[in-house]
Amino acid sequence: MPKLPTVAIVGRPNVGKSTLFNRLVGRKLALVDDRPGVTRDRREGEATLLGLEFRVIDTAGYEDEDPETLPGRMRAQTTAAVQEADVALFLIDARAGLTPLDEEIGRWLRSETTPVILAANKAEGRAGEAGILEAWSLGLGEPVPISAEHGEGVVDLFEHLQPFVEKDEEAAADGDDEEGEKVLKLAIVGRPNAGKSTLINRILEQERLITGPEAGITRDSIAIDWEWRAPDGTTRPVRLIDTAGMRKKARVQDKLEKLSVADARRAVDFAEVVVLLLDATLGLEAQDLKIADHVLQEGRALIVAINKWDVAENPSGLFQGIRGALDEGLAQARGLPLLAVSAATGKGVDQLLAAAFDIRDIWSRRVTTGELNRWFEEAVERNPPPAPGGKRIKLRYITQVGTRPPSFVIFGTRTDQLPESYKRYLVNGLRRELGFGAVPVRLHTRAPKNPFDRS
Repeated sequence: MPKLPTVAIVGRPNVGKSTLFNRLVGRKLALVDDRPGVTRDRREGEATLLGLEFRVIDTAGYEDEDPETLPGRMRAQTTAAVQEADVALFLIDARAGLTPLDEEIGRWLRSETTPVILAANKAEGRAGEAGILEAWSLGLGEPVPISAEHGEGVVDLFEHLQPFVEKDEEAAADGDDEEGEKVLKLAIVGRPNAGKSTLINRILEQERLITGPEAGITRDSIAIDWEWRAPDGTTRPVRLIDTAGMRKKARVQDKLEKLSVADARRAVDFAEVVVLLLDATLGLEAQDLKIADHVLQEGRALIVAINKWDVAENPSGLFQGIRGALDEGLAQARGLPLLAVSAATGKGVDQLLAAAFDIRDIWSRRVTTGELNRWFEEAVERNPPPAPGGKRIKLRYITQVGTRPPSFVIFGTRTDQLPESYKRYLVNGLRRELGFGAVPVRLHTRAPKNPFDRS
């Protein structure tokens, strides 16, 4: 995967970093709210500014707190983002003027080797003029007046970013002509505190995401591009997506948590394979089944992983109990892949990634027309459709109309009267005999229009 130049947006809480991030990537990827401290993990996206292409990182608000606290762990992520970036974009609030925390951030940035561009946000109108003048005292050069909310000042921002972004564009383009393997989009979902962020950190072998005993640390859905070195020595591209924990709908009252859950649901929509992470100390709960059902309804390939296996009591009984509950509660996808993992020790991580690639292959599979109709004829002959009201339903042929998820259409007469039980019989046959396993399968029916029907 080609590496674009990287721009890290930094600043104290509530100066508009996420608003600018969304402006640069052209979509509302980062959650935005009036209260400070909404962003916690660093979020990445591909940005375009007047033709400049680069990777932009939205960071948590920089706060002076103990490293062991949540704000302290957030600050560590911001520091790591700046050290990895080609240039840091330091954002201040022009209307509020300089604060002691702005000055502390300025001192920290001057001590780093990463180049810094100073931008004064909320500078529309005349209200920000005093703040822009104050910003000169930071010793970071000329402040760039911008308005992230209204899109003002983009030309000036372009001119300041251009020297740092364009110098690496040629290197970033290397390999663009090589046709590599398609990136696996893998989302991790589950209830709060199941260990989703810890698992991704274990997969990456770095503290990329903020973790801790507090429930609900993750708010944004964070996508991280990475390459997995498989046991056979090959490298395979993966986009890992961490999501906010999903609690029961009735318990979600806070506006920000509602936004986080909605963001997690959108992450499921854009994923190819979704891992539902369970907590081995809590087992399978009704909320887990609701999350799994949502994933399957959206047509995503699903894997269930039991985390914290290293501290599980009676692991064999736990595994068999969850297996049985899944098969009973998700009859439409009986036999879902179920794995035991430990984010703490790394147990089962390679098996989980291998299973994700395998199930994506099944989810993307297309059956030849001949093979499909031979199976269909045998299935109908073995168990003919019923004849409601004494009128026979005639099924003529089947065709696959799509993949990801596999989708099929049956053509025949009176197909609108085909019972759901018979459709389940056919779907189960597709799974069992044509190798679609537990991935979602869509089955539709079509009947030719009756030329004598004038309704």
